[in-house]
Amino acid sequence: MPVNLTRNAIATINGGDVNSKPLVQVVDIKLIGNSQERYRFLLSDSDSTQHAMLATQLNEQVRTGRVKKGSIIQLIDYICSTVQNRRIIVVLNMEIIIPEYEIIGNPRILTDSAATTNQLLPNGNSEASVRPSNSRYSAQVPANNVQNFRPTIQPPYQPPPNYRAQGPIMKNEAPARIIPIAALNPYQGRWAIKARVTAKGDLRRYNNARGDGKVFSFDLLDSDGGEIRVTCFNSVVDRFYDVIEVGRVYLISKGSLKPAQKNFNHLKNEWEIFLESTSTVELCPNEDGSIPRQQFSFKPISEIESAENNSILDVIGIVITVNPSVPIMRKNGMETQRRILNLKDTSGKSVELTLWGDFCNKEGQMLQEMVDSGDFPVLAVKAGKVNDFNGKSIGTISSTQLFINPDRPEAQSLRDWFERGGRNTASISISKEIMPGGTKNEIRKTLSQIKDEGLGRSDKPDWVTTKATVVFIKTDNFCYTACPLMIGDRQCSKKVTPSGNKRWICDRCNQEFEECDYRYLLQVQIQDHTGLTWVTAFQESGEEIMGCSAKEMYLLKYELQDDTKFGEIIRSRLFHHYLFKLKIKEELYGDEQRVKITVVKADKVKYSAESRYLLDLISKNGKLKRRF
Repeated sequence: MPVNLTRNAIATINGGDVNSKPLVQVVDIKLIGNSQERYRFLLSDSDSTQHAMLATQLNEQVRTGRVKKGSIIQLIDYICSTVQNRRIIVVLNMEIIIPEYEIIGNPRILTDSAATTNQLLPNGNSEASVRPSNSRYSAQVPANNVQNFRPTIQPPYQPPPNYRAQGPIMKNEAPARIIPIAALNPYQGRWAIKARVTAKGDLRRYNNARGDGKVFSFDLLDSDGGEIRVTCFNSVVDRFYDVIEVGRVYLISKGSLKPAQKNFNHLKNEWEIFLESTSTVELCPNEDGSIPRQQFSFKPISEIESAENNSILDVIGIVITVNPSVPIMRKNGMETQRRILNLKDTSGKSVELTLWGDFCNKEGQMLQEMVDSGDFPVLAVKAGKVNDFNGKSIGTISSTQLFINPDRPEAQSLRDWFERGGRNTASISISKEIMPGGTKNEIRKTLSQIKDEGLGRSDKPDWVTTKATVVFIKTDNFCYTACPLMIGDRQCSKKVTPSGNKRWICDRCNQEFEECDYRYLLQVQIQDHTGLTWVTAFQESGEEIMGCSAKEMYLLKYELQDDTKFGEIIRSRLFHHYLFKLKIKEELYGDEQRVKITVVKADKVKYSAESRYLLDLISKNGKLKRRF
């Protein structure tokens, strides 16, 4: 049966209509673009045709074959924009009326003059649109057997009421239409979005070939669940950095859309908004309850095991262990903090979560206090980064957000499971061979394995963890005099020598000073059930073993000469059990190659965590035996 398309729909849309929701036909579909999947339609109203771009959120309709050449569709949300001096209809939302139908009429590409004529005639009924009725595709005169799909709304296009009878309107004077974030695309001329700020990045400064600059970004979420990142540079930072607050709702318009940089942007949106000098950001003072405060897409820990390296995901779990925060030197020479914790959930798996930077002292410290007091909180991680070195683990990045005991049904479900017996359920760590609470590079080895496997003899050092006991500490040359001066945010710490007159000199800094620092250089013998070995412990790890500073020990031995007290402290540190993080590397001493083992971290054994590790190990070995 013939179908009535909306008469003059193409010309009317070109004239500015965004409300009539016309019935049109897809007469051609073409995939364009190499880097991003985009579909271009040729739409017809049976008289005229016009090229249209399909919003990417509708790509699935084409991929699955629901929309094809000949489909009859109703345009729900759409706009006509000028792209490279050509008028293009952007289809933001549509409804499929008939999936497949023969081409109706003999439509032709709409010319600019035809579009202008249709704007001048009421309802767009121009004589130019009347065709001869002898075409076999003619569907202009309804008959009893005509299938007539009437649009939901089909009023003639009129200017918005607020702008009637006001004379000519300057370009961009009318307020932009609020659209969903999911409908944003670069082909739109004017738009506005209403959304809540869910995350705000730090202000960062950079330097490149074009000079110095500053940048910050924030993430938005709207009532339809659409998310997008907004980025500001330089002078725009000055306008908006103090204005943007996490949790507040804003009306944003007049920004430009560019492809999202997926190396830095984890949101599920192919576009990113860049605010400019003409952009507007208006705070909505009245709370909009239709916009959620945060949106999660939690993955069970068991599914993280198959996640791709460097992928960004959300996870929720019970915090079962938290390690103290420790300083770590980055490759750029800057020092940062790192804290390790473990999460478990109802999937029977656990995963290591590494907190970096400010997360260690804020949420990390709070979590440690809660776990140490016997409370095991629920932690929701928004935008954690997957690492696949020696198993799978999660780490925080700049855009990560942590929520302790969030008010969400997933958190309540986890809490109920934990209280009903989940706390006593053994979980298998997906961070393979990594101790509970350990770090990404920590692989369990015995002391005999270090020697038997020839660790440390390759070009790069080996990093392992071993559980061992301190059995002997050398007391000769247990520390050295060090430079106390700061280089940037780091202490120099190079060995200094007396310069006379009770002063010290540092060859590196080329400066003299009255007081030096004292830093550990401990030689310690450790032993486990397979053997023993010597290790070297520098300042931080030396303090972890000795329980006091090198300066205190130096004063006791050399200034106060209290050998009794000094000996008591040394003996009190023997036969304690530690989890040692070791760096193993072959070094040249004179003409001889020797393997040097350095203690990077010395943590006292937490027997509850160690028991969980052993249970996991037993479970893994049991599964291997059953395979064979």
